[in-house]
Amino acid sequence: MFHFANQQFLYLLILIPVFIIVYVINVRLRRKSMDKFGDYEVITSLIPLLSNRRPLTKFILMLTALTLLIIAAARPQFGSKLKEVKAEGVEIIIALDVSNSMLAQDIKPNRLEKAKRAISRLLDNLRNDKIGLIVFAGDAYTQVPITTDYTATKMLLSTISTDMVPKQGTAIAYAIRLAMRSFSPDEEVKKVLIIITDGENHEDDPITAAREAKEKGILVYTIGMGLPKGAPIPLPGQSNFRKDANGNVIMTKLDEATLIKIAAAGGGIYTRANNVKVGLSQLYKEIEKLDKKELETVVYSEYEDSFQYFVGFALLLLLLEFMIMERKNKKLAKLNLFEIKK
Repeated sequence: MFHFANQQFLYLLILIPVFIIVYVINVRLRRKSMDKFGDYEVITSLIPLLSNRRPLTKFILMLTALTLLIIAAARPQFGSKLKEVKAEGVEIIIALDVSNSMLAQDIKPNRLEKAKRAISRLLDNLRNDKIGLIVFAGDAYTQVPITTDYTATKMLLSTISTDMVPKQGTAIAYAIRLAMRSFSPDEEVKKVLIIITDGENHEDDPITAAREAKEKGILVYTIGMGLPKGAPIPLPGQSNFRKDANGNVIMTKLDEATLIKIAAAGGGIYTRANNVKVGLSQLYKEIEKLDKKELETVVYSEYEDSFQYFVGFALLLLLLEFMIMERKNKKLAKLNLFEIKK
């Protein structure tokens, strides 16, 4: 695979066509000046050592050398071999609630945005652990399969919104069962599921699902997003709030009791978020205390610099350019070294 470490230097290549235009204009001006003294062919025949091709050859060599030096400054690199890296860590899947109730603003700027920012900060601190993302509302979907590519995970995290899952609701049990299928089959690796939700479950039995996960060696942690007093759900792009069939404003409240039971059944810990912190960092500190297993990860090795080859060839061309004189050498003219017509 080919790669430039300093791609910004490639913008200097725009100088190449500029130099060509300047050279062509200069040649035409010289020809025009000589035409004032008579026929160009007659004048050049009177100057036997004058060469038309040598200056062009020197210009091409100089221009090629400049191009190679610009490419060298951009640091061309080859390589990108895949290599296997072994490190100790755990597998973590975060199941993030994206139902409409997560737009409530009792936690600023809203429950969902606050949770996404906390996940992003967690990703900045991860080193050897594998991470996965699941989004759920009335159904559950895998957003990021289990991986160590934290950069790609952050990019996909930024795209998460309440529009991702067409079916509304809060199916926590669906998210737990999807996570159970998403972890690696290695039974020795510690597996942790972190559910971030307001806890208003409307589907199935999440407590039973958490118990099943624990039996499979998966610890289930929960984070409650929202305040017990509740908050209305704003309508996107409007100043109004969602209302029920009777026209009453819907208040979404944190179902803390359910989340505590889920964490207890899953062998994990429950944490309540607030406007100061979400609590994800605190949970990760607890996770770090778990016994970790050596994980095998395939990563790209570092690229190998190859700019020296471009510099070397450029210097060779500059040496040739220096050795070639613009006028013919009296002694070498008969050798016709460059096959130049006299």
